[in-house]
Amino acid sequence: MNALARAVRAGGKPAAPRRASVSGLAFAGICMVLFAASVAATLAQSLSMSAMGELPMPGGWSMSMLWMPTCGRSWARVALSFAGMWIVMMAAMMLPSLTQMLARYRDAVGSQVHSTQLALLTLRVALGYWVVWIAGGVAVFALGAALTTFELRSQALARAVPLAAGVVVLLAGALQLSAWKARHLACCRATPRVAANAAAAWRHGVRIGIHCGCCCAGLTAMLLVVGMMDLRMMAVVTAAITAERFSPNGARIARMVGAAALGGGLLLIVQACFSAAG
Repeated sequence: MNALARAVRAGGKPAAPRRASVSGLAFAGICMVLFAASVAATLAQSLSMSAMGELPMPGGWSMSMLWMPTCGRSWARVALSFAGMWIVMMAAMMLPSLTQMLARYRDAVGSQVHSTQLALLTLRVALGYWVVWIAGGVAVFALGAALTTFELRSQALARAVPLAAGVVVLLAGALQLSAWKARHLACCRATPRVAANAAAAWRHGVRIGIHCGCCCAGLTAMLLVVGMMDLRMMAVVTAAITAERFSPNGARIARMVGAAALGGGLLLIVQACFSAAG
């Protein structure tokens, strides 16, 4: 009996920590591989879009071919192309912060389930999260396609686009400074209290997807109006989102980004007014 007790003390107790360590390393490795793959795919898509060129529009700006059924493409094909681009781009931008949220979830429920269950629950949370972002992409494409159609038909509307872009950036900056933004950011950073079962995992994934989408609404709007496949803007937005999640004082980072956006929006509005006057 004493020998058995010693064996348990010597060899039995470390088994769970070792399993947790292996599971954690596998999780981190998978996230790193997915992030690297999404970044590589985003770079490839950006190069492909650059090769397609842009359509010069009244008002001194250029429209991306992303929103138009050019070169014999149907609307269905354009929508599928946008969906693939949206998913890959969002993966590259959101995976760093999503990894942190998933790690918090794993810490919260990991002691209640074994490693295989934990992996399946983590996957379910991630799927719930991405369903929200995919739904957001559908709404973005519908709005972008409608605006593109109207801009091609109306020169007056096309000329107003640079000014409208400045207004959107200005409003996005104001949103960054709002209590609404701070509340959703706090929810993204909070340690979850959730049961370790499939239904709860799915609900948690959808919930953090909604909070994350609301939290990133202003930054996403800025990206869309400045240039969805602009790699520099993507890098800035990704850095801002990640800093808000990882910094000890994420709310302060959000306010700093908001102040910068307010300045950028005012500058774009001034530039648009001068261009219209000239």
